[in-house]
Amino acid sequence: MIDLKNLTIVSAHKALVEGKFSARELAEAYLENIKKKNKELNAYLEVFDDVLEQADKADARIKAGEKDNLFLGIPIAIKDNILIEGRRAGAASKILEGYVAPWSATVTKKLIEKGVVILGRTNMDEFAMGGSTENSAYGVVKNPYDISRVAGGSSGGSAAVISADMALFALGSDTGGSIREPAAFCGVVGMKPSYGAVSRHGLIAMASSLDQIGPFAKTVEDAEIILKEIAGMDIYDATTIKLLAPKKPKKKIGTVPALLETEGLDPEVKQNFNETVEKFKKAGYEIVSIELPHIAYSLPVYYIICPAEVSSNMARFDGMRYGSKINGTNLLGDYMNTRGQLLGAEVKRRIMIGTYVLSSGYYDSYYGKAGMVRELIKKDFEKAFEKVDAVLTPTTPSPAFKIGEKSNNPLEMYLADIFTVTANLAGIPAISIPSGLTKAGLPLGIQLMGPYGEDGVLFEIGKEFAKK
Repeated sequence: MIDLKNLTIVSAHKALVEGKFSARELAEAYLENIKKKNKELNAYLEVFDDVLEQADKADARIKAGEKDNLFLGIPIAIKDNILIEGRRAGAASKILEGYVAPWSATVTKKLIEKGVVILGRTNMDEFAMGGSTENSAYGVVKNPYDISRVAGGSSGGSAAVISADMALFALGSDTGGSIREPAAFCGVVGMKPSYGAVSRHGLIAMASSLDQIGPFAKTVEDAEIILKEIAGMDIYDATTIKLLAPKKPKKKIGTVPALLETEGLDPEVKQNFNETVEKFKKAGYEIVSIELPHIAYSLPVYYIICPAEVSSNMARFDGMRYGSKINGTNLLGDYMNTRGQLLGAEVKRRIMIGTYVLSSGYYDSYYGKAGMVRELIKKDFEKAFEKVDAVLTPTTPSPAFKIGEKSNNPLEMYLADIFTVTANLAGIPAISIPSGLTKAGLPLGIQLMGPYGEDGVLFEIGKEFAKK
């Protein structure tokens, strides 16, 4: 019997190379778990029918002497907005029903070449718009800790499959917290790399200046291993960068006291954060109170910039070139029927907000000003990182909420992003690490944000925290 709960990439690789179990046996163990749990959790939209064939190919490579490849035979899951050549890709939307990817995203291509076993594609909020996976056209993902609660979003499926041992690691995308929030809700590690650290080629775009692909894993070490593999320059994405080597640490972590006075912050989240601060002190870190003067504007700035880019990116989904189409009496009727009937309420809401803020007479008042404040937020972080290695916050203002609790109140749902959107606006790396449970047994997470391009510093601090 394979102990999936305590399996890591390194321990699985060691067992595969030593012949303790084969890639096929490992894949079968995950498939058995998926069979038991996925009907209830709804985390996978599709489990691929060639999983065991993929595993057999990995076994053949191991048998032929490929011993140093950590990813060979490792079963993984991919969010439904990251392309895999020849596979369905739908961003959990009816408008892309039946769409088959003509090429692989750079990240999936890298992992396929390494010989991973892709178990399937995971459920998500439609076009990554949402924080609870309640906006999926294929039903909500349920939290493995409590199925009456959400798994978070938009990458809820990827977080849930790691939490429920239905994959060893998973990829998601993060535009305003879409990796970190579900990671916190499901008790796993979730990493949003620096903007440009990982190629976005083959990611179905939501908001191009904010989107970033990143890993879900059970440990900080695994997240680091995955990021090292998927990061790097890419000729297909002009925004890609080479990550910097971490500088000599100052052993200082910044906290923002004003953030802890956020309205609606759950008392258990606040207590957990204070306990986390004490753990860091015991680990030899100096805790420094810092000011981020413009951080209070992060949420309104995000909810101007993000919908504006959504409005632009979503224009391509009209039923003409790919995906589903509902005919009208003329071309305009085709567009209106297709988009009106096949896009969900949240997607339409963001398109309309974005179109409004970009419209003549409003562009300067909204989008232009939001861009200026975004630059001020970036500068605030640059100044902060002159004093500290990382900035520490809770990941979310509350533990996972009940399914349906916030779905009728979009503004309340948007407030769940209060701690996460800043990293996307500033382009800096951020990681959510499990930090304990509430009295009711629900997971909580803490977030560390680091200097742009220095993602490695978060792994070093995160590994030290996990040991305490």
